[in-house]
Amino acid sequence: MPAKHVVVGQTVDPQKQQRAKELRRTMTPAEAALWQQLRGNRLNGLHFRRQQVIDGLIVDFYCHAAGVVVEVDGTVHLQQVEQDADRDAILSARGLRVIRVTNEEVLNNLPVVLHRIAEACEGRT
Repeated sequence: MPAKHVVVGQTVDPQKQQRAKELRRTMTPAEAALWQQLRGNRLNGLHFRRQQVIDGLIVDFYCHAAGVVVEVDGTVHLQQVEQDADRDAILSARGLRVIRVTNEEVLNNLPVVLHRIAEACEGRT
């Protein structure tokens, strides 16, 4: 079984750490809207981190207790399907479940997105 505690004790490149901080300051409107619903354990008491470095990748949102990664995809992701699949494979190999949602889903149907995330986390905590 792959290590579930991928964040604890990992060595993070200082440049990646700095980039993650920058991304936290410059979230997209969809990321900001979703973060308002996830922060402060607002979704079923689950603790999420934003722009978390895992295995050298920066993921949009991460719930350590459930082993769930949430990626919010904009239109650029239509041109990088293979790259996203590679990222998902790396995270899945660590025992993490990756949920991908689009900017449009977050901005136009946030309750459904939150329900999907909650379901993905259920039973994994």
